Amino acid sequence: MAHQETHGFQTEVKQLLQLMIHSLYSNKEIFLRELVSNASDAADKLRFKALSQSDLYEGDGDLRVRISVDKDARTISIIDNGIGMTRDQVVEHLGTIAKSGTADFFKQLSGDQAADSQLIGQFGVGFYSAFIVADKVTVKTRAAGESADRGVVWESEGEGSFTVEDIERAERGTEIILHLREEENEFLDDWKLRSIVSKYSDHVSVPVQFWKEEVPESEGPDGEKIEAKPGEWEQVNSATALWTRSKSEISEEEYKEFYKTVSHDYQEPLLWSHNRVEGKHDYTSLLYVPSKAPWDLGHRESKHGLKLYVQRVFIMDDAEQFMPTYLRFVKGVLDSNDLPLNVSREILQDNAVSDAMRKACTKKVLDMLGRMAKKDEEKYQGFWAEFGNTLKEGPAEDHANKEKIAGLLRFASTHNDSSVDNVSLDAYIERMKEGQDKIYYIVADSYAAAKNSPHLEVFQKKGVEVLLMHERIDEWLMNHLSDYSEKQFQSVTRGALDLGELEDAEEKKAQEEEAKQFDGLVERVKAALGDKVKDVRITHRLTNSPACIVADEHDMSSQMIKLMEAAGQPVPEVKAIFEVNPQHDIVKHVDGLQDEEAFAEWSQLLLEQATLAERGSLEDPASFVARVNSMLLKAAQ
Repeated sequence: MAHQETHGFQTEVKQLLQLMIHSLYSNKEIFLRELVSNASDAADKLRFKALSQSDLYEGDGDLRVRISVDKDARTISIIDNGIGMTRDQVVEHLGTIAKSGTADFFKQLSGDQAADSQLIGQFGVGFYSAFIVADKVTVKTRAAGESADRGVVWESEGEGSFTVEDIERAERGTEIILHLREEENEFLDDWKLRSIVSKYSDHVSVPVQFWKEEVPESEGPDGEKIEAKPGEWEQVNSATALWTRSKSEISEEEYKEFYKTVSHDYQEPLLWSHNRVEGKHDYTSLLYVPSKAPWDLGHRESKHGLKLYVQRVFIMDDAEQFMPTYLRFVKGVLDSNDLPLNVSREILQDNAVSDAMRKACTKKVLDMLGRMAKKDEEKYQGFWAEFGNTLKEGPAEDHANKEKIAGLLRFASTHNDSSVDNVSLDAYIERMKEGQDKIYYIVADSYAAAKNSPHLEVFQKKGVEVLLMHERIDEWLMNHLSDYSEKQFQSVTRGALDLGELEDAEEKKAQEEEAKQFDGLVERVKAALGDKVKDVRITHRLTNSPACIVADEHDMSSQMIKLMEAAGQPVPEVKAIFEVNPQHDIVKHVDGLQDEEAFAEWSQLLLEQATLAERGSLEDPASFVARVNSMLLKAAQ
C-alpha cells in the first residue's frame, strides 16, 4: 500500500510561494531556465558520484534533460535522468529553505512588488519559480541506485501544504510536471519553450531535448515520394560548457545569461573576467561581480564560492576555498585540469594547487575592480554602495593584498557634502596640504555625528581634509590598516594632537605658553573629576566647543568598546582624557568660579557633554538631565 503523508510548508516557503503566485517576477519565462538548470545540476552530480560508483548509471550513462508539452492536459514536463531524490530528500529540499539568515531576508520585504521582486531574484528561488506559471506542481523522482519501488511523488498547489507518496518508478532521476494556470497558454507552445531554452540554457553542459513529432509519408510537388520520419527526441542546445569556448566566440548576451544560470540572479552582472591559464597550473576561470548585493551578503557564514569542475566534470557548488570571504559576492566557475577528480573540501583546504588558484582568482577580481574604478568612477560608486562594507573586511583577512584593497576603499570626507559622495585614499593624498604627512580620519556612530564632531574644529580652521567613517566595520578596519602609500593613518580622536609641519614654530610656542598659563584650571578640574577621567589637559583641537574627550594613544577607542559590547565580549575599563578649551566663554566662566562645589558641578556637566558628543550615550543619563535642570533653574532665578 502506498505510504502517503501531508506536510505543512516551512513558514518561509509559504511566504515565498505567495510572492511567486502573485508573479513578482517581471519575466515569467525564467521559470524554465531555473528548472533546466536544476536538472542539469542533477546530471552533473550523478556524473561525479558515478566516478566511484559506476553502477549508479544503471546501464544508462547518456545524461540528458527532456521537455515535453501536453496541450490537452495543459502540462509541461521537465525530465532528467540525473541523481534523483529519496523520500527524505524530497521533504527536505522541496518543503524547506535551508539557508542561514532567511528570516532577515523576509524582514526586508516591503510589500512593494517592484522592490520585492528584486529581493526574490537575489534570494535565488530555483524550484519554487515553477509556481510563477503553475497552479499545481507534481514531482516524480527516484534516487540513482535505489530499487524501482523506492520512487516518490511530491505534489502541491502552492498553498500551505504538500503531499508525499511512495510510487513504483522504473526510471532514475526526476520529472517535474507543471499544471499551467489558465492565463499561461503561451507556454503550451512548443516553439516558445524551444526559444526560451535557446536564449537561457544553450550553454547547459547536458543535452536539452524536445520531442519532434513523426512526419508521415507524403508526396512532393513533382510527385516524388517523401519518406516518413519517425518521431524522435531532438537536441536544441549546443551542450557545450560556455567557459570552455574561446572568448572571441562568446557574445556579451551569452555571458550575461550564463551568469544568471550560475547565480540564480535575474539581474545582469556588473562585470566579468574570463581567463584560460596554462603553464605551471592549467585551469579556466569565469568570474562575475553582481550588480546588486545578494540578500544574505551580511552573513559571513552563508554559502559562497565558485562552482568547481575538474576536467569538465562537476565537483561541487560553493567551493569557498577559491575566493576569500571578503569577496564572497563573486560568482562563477573554476575548471581545473590539475586537481584530482575525487577532490574533497578537506583536500582543497590544504592543497598547493588550490592555494595558487585562489591567489590568482583573488588578484583577478581585485584587478578587475581596480580597472573599473579608474575607467568609470560613477559605475564604481554604484559597486561601492552595494559591496563596500564587505570589501572593508579585506585588509584584516588578506594581508598580501592589503595595499591593493586599500586603494579600492572609499570614504565620506569633509571635502564633500554628503555621505554617499565618497573619495578614494589616492584622491585624499593628492589633496593633502603642504607639510601634511598623515591621513586624518574620524570614526563615529553616524555620518552626522562624524561630520559635526568637535574634534574636526582645528582641521576645518586649517582647511585639512578628514575622512568621515561612520559604518560599524570602520573601527575594526582601521585596527588593521595602519598606512597607505607610505602615509600613516591618524585618528583625530586619539592621542595628543600633533599636526606636524601644519603648525609653525610660533603656534607650537603659543600652545606651550597657554598650557602653562592654565595649569591652575587643569589641576582644579582634575581634583573635581577625580578618577572619572584618565587625565585633564588644555586642548588645541577645539575652536568652537568648550571641551572634548579623547582616547589615549594605546587605549581602546569608544567605537571599539561599543563593537565589543554589542558582540557580548568583556570590555576592560577605559577612562578618557578630558580636554578643555580655555578660550571658550563657558570655560572662562567656570574658571572664574570661587565656589568649589559649583566648579565641580560645571566640570561634571562639561565632561558629560563631551562624552555625549563623542559616544552618543551616557552611563547615567538621568543624572545628567537632573544636573542640567538644576543649573537651568539657578540661571533663571
